[in-house]
Amino acid sequence: MADEAKAKGNAAFAAGNFTEAVDHFTGAISLAPDNHVLYSNRSAAYASLNQFSLALSDALSTVGIKPDWSKAYSRLGAAHLGLRNYNEAISAYKKGLEIDPNNEALKYGLADAESAAESAARSRAAPRPPASPFGDTFSGPEMWAKLTADSTTRAYLQEPDFVKMIQEIEKNPSMLNLYLKDQRILQALGVLLNVKMRTPNSAEDADVPNAQERKRPAEAEPPKGKEPVEVPEEGEKEGRERKAQAQKEKEAGNAAYKKKDFDTAIERYTKAIELDDEDISFLTNRAAVYLEMGKYDECIKDCDEAVERGRELRLDYKMVARALTRKGTAIVKMAKCSKDYEPAIEMFQKALTEHRNPDTLKRLNDAEKAKKELEQQEYFDPKLADEEREKGNEYFKEQKYPEAIKHYTEALKRNPNDPKAYSNRAACYTKLGAMPEGLKDAEKCIELDPTFAKGYSRKGAVQFFMKEYDKALETYQQGLKLEPQNPELLDGIKRCVQQINKASRGDLSPEELKERQEKGMQDPEIQNILTDPVMRQVLSDFQENPKSAQEHMKNPQVMSKIQKLISAGIVQIK
Repeated sequence: MADEAKAKGNAAFAAGNFTEAVDHFTGAISLAPDNHVLYSNRSAAYASLNQFSLALSDALSTVGIKPDWSKAYSRLGAAHLGLRNYNEAISAYKKGLEIDPNNEALKYGLADAESAAESAARSRAAPRPPASPFGDTFSGPEMWAKLTADSTTRAYLQEPDFVKMIQEIEKNPSMLNLYLKDQRILQALGVLLNVKMRTPNSAEDADVPNAQERKRPAEAEPPKGKEPVEVPEEGEKEGRERKAQAQKEKEAGNAAYKKKDFDTAIERYTKAIELDDEDISFLTNRAAVYLEMGKYDECIKDCDEAVERGRELRLDYKMVARALTRKGTAIVKMAKCSKDYEPAIEMFQKALTEHRNPDTLKRLNDAEKAKKELEQQEYFDPKLADEEREKGNEYFKEQKYPEAIKHYTEALKRNPNDPKAYSNRAACYTKLGAMPEGLKDAEKCIELDPTFAKGYSRKGAVQFFMKEYDKALETYQQGLKLEPQNPELLDGIKRCVQQINKASRGDLSPEELKERQEKGMQDPEIQNILTDPVMRQVLSDFQENPKSAQEHMKNPQVMSKIQKLISAGIVQIK
């Protein structure tokens, strides 16, 4: 079960669903608390969510369990680096390299930590930039919420350099003046001030890309000095004119695309490509038109050419990623006929290695979901499901519960809508003491067939073993409405009443009372009762005004809540 949860966590992490990955790794840790790999994986997920304090805690747990494992120190170094504890990060990476001197991840991590430490030292020594009147705008949780809520800045939050700039401004508001030249920071300022900012990309259609992409750092143009202005050669002048004409053709293509005049859009983009073969946005835009027209082969051909040309010219990663994403989208469209989503999934994953774009990530998740649904449809076989369930029943009779669970799980893969398989697997989980899993299966059984009394028996049994006697009693009573003479339900009610009366008589041992009180205080229903002003007055009257307390006892709702508090050990009647 821990391996299954770990596998789900790894899959979610690979898909970029880091919150979901944390949930799966947490579930796995609850089943295997001494597994160092689980803490390591959860540390990585927390770090991806920028929750570096939690990442540090898990990294320390990993080191504590497996101090001779080099990856533990990689996680520890990454968490310290995220918290800007540069000396601690350097120390962690060096410790890992002592164990594994050839580990490339540790070497890169150490280099990053040392570089960050040097930058921090230079920053402290450098004179402070002048204060900005808007610097304080970049502070507090509300700031992050606003940036996440806006579609444009939400996409920027996927870019590490943007997040780093925001964090530096948050720490030192005067840094804003240094970063205002970055259009993303200017856009973020507009969002935080509720002011519409015009940026070079603001007028571009969302699906039709802008040609003016940011270049890679290595390809950035050098700053212009005070050199004499050179008169361009005739060829250079002609080249600029062709590029300008190509942009005009692109704009005409964009306008036609928006009007769904696809033939004209194709014609315009084709002319732009002929005029300027160094701007691959013309190819990706034409691919988008082919995609809308259902000409998927032509779309894929343009995307392949855009990727190849982009790599030749060492263009921005984002442009290459856009072409790969568009190709993946075309493959998804074709997969509805071929029923093969794997090539599309592979293409989206390649796009994400170039640039982690939220839209690409969503398309990847959708493709994986479609693939899973298709596999379930092809795997669906009620007859084989019944056979697997019967095999599980045989193992259950032999008290081989893990083997029985295996067959019940296979039965549910073959027929996910079989309430009996959920009921039987819930019984196995209960026998193994896996109460949360048993409760989940019992509730699914009732959801699939609310008239199946066995489902209520299974759920009541789990709640009873979890010592939630009031809830178990209610569940058994719901089942009795369906089968008034059901022996399991009647016996369950009898056992619940005995436990509830034991609390009412004050017969609980100190250990039992303490356990019930601790469990009761964690129950949201008990918390609501204790914070209800009316019930607080009732409880006060029980202590100070017995006459009023007698009146309260006549109210069925009040008595029901009092009984729940008694059962939880919060209130004792003597």
